Amino acid sequence: MNRILVAHGTRKASGVALIGDIADRVAAALDAPVDIAFVDVLGPTPAEVLRAMPERPAVLVPAFLSRGYHVRTDIPAHVRDSDHPDVTVAPALGPDPRLVRVVADRLAESGWRPNDSVILAAAGTSDGGALRDLHTTATSLSAVTGARVDLAFAATGEPHIADAVSAARRRGARRVVVASYLLSDGLFQDRLRASGADIVTEPLGTHPGLVRLIAARFRRARIPVAA
Repeated sequence: MNRILVAHGTRKASGVALIGDIADRVAAALDAPVDIAFVDVLGPTPAEVLRAMPERPAVLVPAFLSRGYHVRTDIPAHVRDSDHPDVTVAPALGPDPRLVRVVADRLAESGWRPNDSVILAAAGTSDGGALRDLHTTATSLSAVTGARVDLAFAATGEPHIADAVSAARRRGARRVVVASYLLSDGLFQDRLRASGADIVTEPLGTHPGLVRLIAARFRRARIPVAA
């Protein structure tokens, strides 16, 4: 079976390298090769990768933390354009309790304290379904931290992360912690670091919980769902 991890893409070399590292770790967990494709910024695209592969069944796992345009529209379009006869596209990685645990681990590593004001920071989206996914994740993280977790964005959507940090300070927050809900380093993570927060967690990256989740997506993609 062909396995492809599909990411967004970034001009930052460290971000591209991190996607490669994630794919390598997932491949080790599956004891099988995992190829990489990107839907934006750089290539190869999913269509290009699929065209270069043997015509055996293929599974694409979107390395996106919520559903949205790239998951709903871009990836299916690439699959159609490839003319590959047998492709299964797995769901987006989130929302999922396993991702919430990864974010909680990153908070703990960063020095977060229970009385800190926490903001979950995503890349951003104008897609209604993706927004619901992100709010679900913020609510789930609130249950873990024991206090309200706000949602903010590095790009598309309101509030912007810097505005959310300022609003938290106006409400009297002593320390503001931004929980990065990004897969890899890049422009958006740089915006979180420049937001004025006291602490910004690292991206989810190669956290073992994320690797296990992606591996599980590959394993389950070809299992029929009972009616």
